[in-house]
Formats: sequence, C-alpha cells, structure tokens
Amino acid sequence: MTRVIFSTGRAFAFAAFVIGALMLCAQEMPAVHHKHASGEPVGAEKDSLVASFNESRAMEYVKEIVALGPRPIGSANHKKVEDYILRHLKGDAVESDNFVADTREGRFPVRNIIAKFPGTQDGIIVIASHYDTNYPLRNTSYIGANDGASSSALLLEIANQLRGKKRDGYSIWLLWDDAEESMQMPWNSSESLYGVRHIAEKWQSDGTLKRVKAFLLADMIGDSDLNIERDTNSTPWLEDLILQAATSLGFQSHFFARTMAVEDDHLPFIHKGVPCADLIDFNYGYNDVFHHTTQDTVDKLSTKSLKIVGQVILKTVGLLDKR
Repeated sequence: MTRVIFSTGRAFAFAAFVIGALMLCAQEMPAVHHKHASGEPVGAEKDSLVASFNESRAMEYVKEIVALGPRPIGSANHKKVEDYILRHLKGDAVESDNFVADTREGRFPVRNIIAKFPGTQDGIIVIASHYDTNYPLRNTSYIGANDGASSSALLLEIANQLRGKKRDGYSIWLLWDDAEESMQMPWNSSESLYGVRHIAEKWQSDGTLKRVKAFLLADMIGDSDLNIERDTNSTPWLEDLILQAATSLGFQSHFFARTMAVEDDHLPFIHKGVPCADLIDFNYGYNDVFHHTTQDTVDKLSTKSLKIVGQVILKTVGLLDKR
C-alpha cells in the first residue's frame, strides 16, 4: 500500500469544541423527519443499509482471504484471491479490466474487478480497495491482513448490502484494483498503482470518468486502534462529508486527529479531477511497526474498526446522494 509524503500532527481543540457544541445541541433538539407517503422517514432505507452492515461477516472474509497466503502479483495465490472475490460476486454485474503491466521486475497480468450496482440518479460513486500484497516481500510469510485484506473484505460486505436492492441514489461501483503495491522498496511512484492508473485512463477514454461523482478509497482500515488520517491529497469537501457522516454515527473520535499527504490508489483519479477521499489509518502499531512486515496479521485487527469504516462509507454515500 502507499507512502506518506508529508505528515504533521495537529491539535484540533477548536474543532473538538465546535463538534461538541453541535452534538449537545442535537441532544437537546427533538429529531424531525419528513416522510414518504408510506409513512416511513425519508432516508430510512439508507439508515437501514448502514445499520445492517455485518462487521463479523466482513472479518470472516478477511480471515478467508489471508488463509490463501501471500498474494503478490503474478503468484498462484493472487489468482486464488481473484477467484475468491469473483465467487462472492456471482450473479452481480461484474466487469474485469485485464491488461499486462510492464515493470522493472518483468511483465505481469493485472486484473481490476468492478461490481456495478445501479441507482436511479445519473452518476457513479466508486468505492475502491487494492487486493494484492507487497511484491518485494513475496518470499516471506507476509499476508497483508490489514494492508489489502481488510479493505477487500469490507467491499465484499458492502456488496452484500447493495445486492438485490434498488438504490434511490447514484450507482455504486465497487472496485478491487490490482498491482497497487510498489514493485520495489522503498515506495516507487512509477512502479506502483498500475491497476488504478489503467482504469482511470480507460474510464477517461470511454467517457465513464465524467459520470464519477466521488471516489472513496479504503486502505488499512482494520487496525484495532483505528485513527483515520485527514489526507491532504484528498478533496477537502469530500473529507468534510466523511467527518459529517462519522459524527452523525458517533464515530468522530476515530477520524482526522492527524493530517498527512498520502500517495495511494486515489491519486490517478485526483489528477483527472475526480473528487476523492482516502480512508486510511497509516499508523499501524506503535510508530507504524506492523506496516509491511510479517506482523500484519488478523490478531491486530478489530471487527469494530470494520464496522466503523463500513458504516461511515455507507453513510457518506447517502450524503452524496443528497448533494
């Protein structure tokens, strides 16, 4: 996954005061809901979608993915994970974006997997995760439980929530992008993000990109000590919308205590003018000690973290529908 370009800690005392005041006001004011003719509150179906996110099932997906072993690009295990994702999407509208990447380490087959869930509004919200593990660690037991498996599993559970339901909002496309990890260490910008760079170019060429209203990236979101960064390479208003979603669900303490610029899957879309947000907890273990090591294992993760990120993403999608 990724690298940090610039990092700085910030004390958000004023922001905390404002959020606290708003929450106090919300507690003191009675909730008011407009209703459909059916008598159900407007947006009730979307709140139900958020509430029904099954974090335990998502964690089972994490365990099943890492049980397949290390999955660097070009490996047999990598193909097993492709097949695993596709089995869970059987019956959904699925598209594969296949190509061959020319890298300094050789030529590798790359496969982006896109599951499409139609909505009634004209536009697309993309929710993305990479599914490969670090190539330079290919000869170790590195399984990337947090870095790749947690977010890939998250998307599978989001697919469960969307499947068979008519969306009263934008279409949602779930993107499992491939060949995200750098082929060399330390991170090499020209030797990484192959899959997402290819799909961004493809969607620009065929006109799809103009329909993408937002690109939401999940990466390293299973950490039991969850603290999502405010990424300065993301779109500010979309980051603010994520904080609004998190605050409405009572999860604001897990968001934006730190600010940094992160180089990640969203950059090719940012560079093409698409609003993007990277939901990432870059500090994995004390002083990031577990990141890109064989210690990135399931025991470091939490179902609560999967719940927080899954529900916040779904809530953000609901807010985007109303913009």
